[in-house]
Amino acid sequence: MNYGEVFTKGLWKDNPVLRMMLGMCPVLGVSTSAINGFGMGAATLFVLLGSNIAVALLKDYIPAQVRIPAYIIIIATFVTAVDMTMAAWFFDLYLTLGLFIPLIVVNCIILGRAEGFASKNTLSASVLDALGMGLGFTLAITTLGACRELLGNGSVFDVQILGSWYPPALVMVLPPGAFLMLGFLAAGMRRIDLVFANRERVVAATRRAQALKLATGGAPEPAAPGMDAVSG
Repeated sequence: MNYGEVFTKGLWKDNPVLRMMLGMCPVLGVSTSAINGFGMGAATLFVLLGSNIAVALLKDYIPAQVRIPAYIIIIATFVTAVDMTMAAWFFDLYLTLGLFIPLIVVNCIILGRAEGFASKNTLSASVLDALGMGLGFTLAITTLGACRELLGNGSVFDVQILGSWYPPALVMVLPPGAFLMLGFLAAGMRRIDLVFANRERVVAATRRAQALKLATGGAPEPAAPGMDAVSG
């Protein structure tokens, strides 16, 4: 197993938000600012890491018939810990995120990684998968929140970036703005992929041409059969 690919796939290739479009409820609901997005991402990352570790360790002891309820109980345990921690230490953020914290229990990203990966792989691979997917989710929702906050309020992480000359786009901090910005980010990621794919094709074609030139000693390519007669 390629551990590097296990970790990096969640960051870009299989990003849970911008690629697989999973966990859209918290992504669209709390991404009105960068700090809200980061808080939800960090909470999700902790639950995903904890649940993947627990499932990877206990998978051989959980009967197949009750594995899904068992996974949900494991996930709910970590969500309860996150909920109580945020209520004690980050109360303002806790009030802002509200119901979305308990709803992490039914986040399809977490249950999907527990069932689809952690229950079938080793502990080390499950940890890397959780870190990659969790960081990918956190980066995506934080970026979405930062873009919406910048365009809607002129600030990022409550730090004013754009001056008084900027007229805030109120739509960006409303629900339609979440859908619009999510579409723009997903399209931007797809565009970057196309640019790199085209660049790789050009590089591969150049290397083939150089290899052919070296193989033929710089001689011109032989004409196709019958071309001499036609030219004559």
